[in-house]
Amino acid sequence: MARPTDPTERAHLRDQDGWSPPIFRYAPAPALADVVRRYWMPVWSLPPGATTVQRVLQYPVCLVVVARDYALLVGPQRGLSVQELAGEGWALGTMFQPAAGRALAGGPVDRLTDATVPLEQAAGLDGAALAHAVRDAVGDGPLDPARRQAAVDVVEDALTALLPVDEEGLLVNAVVEHVEGDPRVQRVSQVCEKFRLSERTLQRLTRHRLGLTPKWLVQRRRLHEAAELLRSGEPRDLARVAVELGYADQAHFSRDFRTATGLTPGQFAAEPPPT
Repeated sequence: MARPTDPTERAHLRDQDGWSPPIFRYAPAPALADVVRRYWMPVWSLPPGATTVQRVLQYPVCLVVVARDYALLVGPQRGLSVQELAGEGWALGTMFQPAAGRALAGGPVDRLTDATVPLEQAAGLDGAALAHAVRDAVGDGPLDPARRQAAVDVVEDALTALLPVDEEGLLVNAVVEHVEGDPRVQRVSQVCEKFRLSERTLQRLTRHRLGLTPKWLVQRRRLHEAAELLRSGEPRDLARVAVELGYADQAHFSRDFRTATGLTPGQFAAEPPPT
C-alpha cells in the first residue's frame, strides 16, 4: 500500500494566476522505490466555460497518466509541459524513477523524448488492462481517499512486472539523484568525477536511459531551484540569483529560463503567488 505524502513540488509551476487543483500525492511501496518516485492525483471542478493551464518543468523521467478519457505514456520533456483543464475530472499519474524508462520504452529512452504515446504502447505493461482497472477503482469517487488508494494499489500491482532493476538502472538513478540533490553540481565534469565515468560513457548512459544529456540534467536542476526562489514571495535580485545558481551572468540565466518556460525570470516572479 502506498503512503500519502505531500512533498514540496518545485517542478509544478501552477497556472498564470497561481492556482492549482487539489493534488493528492502518494509515496511508493518500499519494494518499488527503485522504479517509482511517487504517484499524484489532481481532482478538479471548474465552472462552465472556465479553463486553467497547468505548467510543469518536468523531471528527467517517464510518466504514466490515466484519466477517465485517456491513458498515456509520457516521455521526458525537454521544455515546459502544459495541460489545459476544464469541467470536472481527475488523473492518476505515476512518476517513474530514471531506471524504469528503458523498460517502458522497450529500448533506448531517447525514442520517447518529447513524445506522448497511448499507454497501450508501453513495453512491459498491459496498458489497456491497467487503464481499465484504475478507472474501475476510482469510479465516481475521486475525492474518496479509499478509492484513490485502491487506484494506486492497482498501479503498484502492475509495476511489479518492471522488477528487478538492473545495475545500469541503479547507476542512472544514483546519477540523477546526485545532480538533483546537490546544488554544488554545476558542471558535467563533477558528475563524471563523482561516479568515475568518462564524459563519453556518461553521455551514452543518459541518452539511452534518460533520453537526455548530462548538461540538461544540471540545467533543469538549476531551473527548478530558480522557480522555487522566484516563487518564494521575497524580492529577488536576478543577478544574484544567477550567481547562486552557477550561471556566468544574468543574461545566460534569463535565456535558459525563458527557453524552458516561455517567460523571463522577472515575468515569472511577477505572477501571483500560489493560491
